[in-house]
Amino acid sequence: MTLAPTQTAHVLVVDDDPRMLSMMRRVLEADGYHVVTAAEGESALDIVRRGQVNLIILDVMMPGLDGFEVCRTVRRESVVPILMLTARADEVDRVLGLEVGADDYLTKPFSIRELLARVRAIFRRIELQGQAGSSEASRPLLEDGALRVDVGEHSVSVDGRGVELTPKEFDLLALLVRNPGRAFARDYLLEKVWGYDYGGLDTRTVDTHVLRLRKKLGPVGDRIETVWGVGYRFARARHAVGTEE
Repeated sequence: MTLAPTQTAHVLVVDDDPRMLSMMRRVLEADGYHVVTAAEGESALDIVRRGQVNLIILDVMMPGLDGFEVCRTVRRESVVPILMLTARADEVDRVLGLEVGADDYLTKPFSIRELLARVRAIFRRIELQGQAGSSEASRPLLEDGALRVDVGEHSVSVDGRGVELTPKEFDLLALLVRNPGRAFARDYLLEKVWGYDYGGLDTRTVDTHVLRLRKKLGPVGDRIETVWGVGYRFARARHAVGTEE
């Protein structure tokens, strides 16, 4: 979903509060984005299925289909980034949002500056991934007979069996397998995978993603090792390609 240099990013904002929709449309359009809006989940899914959406900003609490269900449905059909909005700071909301496939979350009330920082960071990450993918699309990151991570196909398999990962899970795994044996601090992983400096905000986000990756990868997941006092590393592969220091 890499954008062409002259392409205007299309942002879908989904919220049942008309004042919130109006505010976010005004702010995002002033920052150069093309904005479409939806006040409920079914309409949002219709817009996504018609294409031309590069980012979804999705409120959790809505009538009918709530944000979690919309996110689950989108993830079954698309890898478009999703920034979830929640009116509660509960960890349960944040973790559930990440588990159903959200790329990031923002707690209401939030500042315009923080909203734009999150949106810009997501698009910076898309651009960087496109640059990396153009040189790596023809070869897997890692293939050792059990685990295969392919950037071009954006796919992961274990013993030939496909493994469904969210975009953030894939990005995290790709970073680790590019650098086998290298230990990464949680703060560093937040900055590189989530696209900006969280300023120490809840590094448990990384722990949650690692736990899910280990579970989804089965026995191969044990190769994502905890480095006590530091963070995580991926055990060196026997036949890794595309590694970088």
